[in-house]
Amino acid sequence: MKRMWVALAAGLAVLGSAVGVSASAGAADRPDPETIVRVTGDAATGFGVQRLDGSAVFPPTDSEARAECTEYDRRWQRARCFTEVRVWYRDLAELRRSLRWARSQQ
Repeated sequence: MKRMWVALAAGLAVLGSAVGVSASAGAADRPDPETIVRVTGDAATGFGVQRLDGSAVFPPTDSEARAECTEYDRRWQRARCFTEVRVWYRDLAELRRSLRWARSQQ
């Protein structure tokens, strides 16, 4: 019985991704203005995130973000903040690498 549910869930996941791809294919000619088009910098010196609409965000450096985490009173709040900072900067670095790779494929 458990295998049937796993197979059903896997089938629905595949179907859902196929529907998502076909639905997004029609909107590919009009990208969302908030689409991230460039990520510069690194965690130590600070990232810069540019969007298609021309806006940009510059999150604090890794050390500044960690310093803000120490302002929480409870240990679990500080731990959660440190984890969020680590994941955020890891994801920004990964996005920067992905965009660089995508541009090299054009």
